[in-house]
Amino acid sequence: MYGGDEVSAIVIDLGSHTCKAGYAGEDAPKAVFPSVVGSIDQMEVDDPTNVEKNSGSALDSKNNVKPLDSDKAKGKRKLYVGSQALGYRRDHMEVLSPLKDGVVVDWDMVDSIWDHAFRECLLIDPKEHPMLLAESSSNTPQQRERTAELMFEKYKVPALFLAKNAVLTSFASGRATSLVVDSGGGSTTVAPVHDGYVLQKAVASSPIGGEFLSDCLMKSLESKGITIKPRYSFKRKEIRPGEFQTVDLDFPNTTESYKLYSQRAIVSDIKECVCRAPDTPYDESAYSNIPMTPYELPDGQTIEIGADRFKTPDVLFNPSLVQTIPGMESFAEVASSVRGLPQMVIESINKCDVDIRRELFSSILLAGGTASMQQLKERLEKDLLEESPQAARVKVLASGNATERRFSVWIGGSILASLGSFQQMWFSKSEYEEHGASYIQRKCP
Repeated sequence: MYGGDEVSAIVIDLGSHTCKAGYAGEDAPKAVFPSVVGSIDQMEVDDPTNVEKNSGSALDSKNNVKPLDSDKAKGKRKLYVGSQALGYRRDHMEVLSPLKDGVVVDWDMVDSIWDHAFRECLLIDPKEHPMLLAESSSNTPQQRERTAELMFEKYKVPALFLAKNAVLTSFASGRATSLVVDSGGGSTTVAPVHDGYVLQKAVASSPIGGEFLSDCLMKSLESKGITIKPRYSFKRKEIRPGEFQTVDLDFPNTTESYKLYSQRAIVSDIKECVCRAPDTPYDESAYSNIPMTPYELPDGQTIEIGADRFKTPDVLFNPSLVQTIPGMESFAEVASSVRGLPQMVIESINKCDVDIRRELFSSILLAGGTASMQQLKERLEKDLLEESPQAARVKVLASGNATERRFSVWIGGSILASLGSFQQMWFSKSEYEEHGASYIQRKCP
């Protein structure tokens, strides 16, 4: 219908931590880059007098009151997108995220992220390719219309489709019905999918994702006197071959958010290297004499990580552990209301129709970066076996390799957009011109 095989569709999954973009029909995304954006307010730099005038218009565009006043804010700040642009430290550069709880709050930034994906990463002209975008289950109708508007009006795409994250993960593993546990950077969502549709009323989510766990680990290390030096704050000089000396550099104008971004990058690597979910609920006394694991920080110091390897991931299963981590007290009240992963799964299944519960218990899919944590699958299965009804056959499925698990949403989109039977499902430009943006609610369930 849209040139079928000759023109391949583009699949974009804008997650809370990274944005994945690539061609439909391929097995992994071509471009993966952070979904945060560096932003420098130009008015600070240019002219301090016009701050009062501008702050009003900048606020409007944040809360997207009117659809097109984002242009006014454009002149006020410069945005930097992509891992290279963010890796370079700039004075007064804030690191901001365009998403909150999976829903877009800043369209300007999303626009620049898409632009980066098309122009710099994939090097394509969006006019020539249908777009399949992954969206979170919590997306509102207004958000979807806004997306359609931007895609058709600004990028002039020939066709568009919005698919739910959970559905795509389900398709990636070749199932139409499953319970998708998607644990990403910003949050963890449990969504039941039945025959290719998300059962909205049974979706459960919690704010504990990869970034939260990284923060827990960072605070825990800091309380033991280990400071994580961001990459930009030192340089290493070779004094003798193979022997380095670390020289501290001082950049007073670095923003707090950029410092945090750089530290998180290091801590999340520590987390990916040494952390694993404990087999049984974490208990201070049992893990007090656990052997230490060494890790070399970028500035050359080697640290030893002991019980924190198990304590950090266990926060997913038992959020009240946060109260025992020094410096995380501000999240204690959040954690008290949050349920652990097994509870969320069981709660979600119990909200579904009684006839499909059995099928859901036997196909629980893990997706997202945080779900690739070692031993997480085994631990979740074990906890669920203890808490689920006797008749249920609990099976937690996770694809064997970490790449597939991290990118399962994108892979599902790639499969879907390249199916022959899917080609009549696209929301085309002509339909958009005829029926308007609200028609997307009819075309994309």
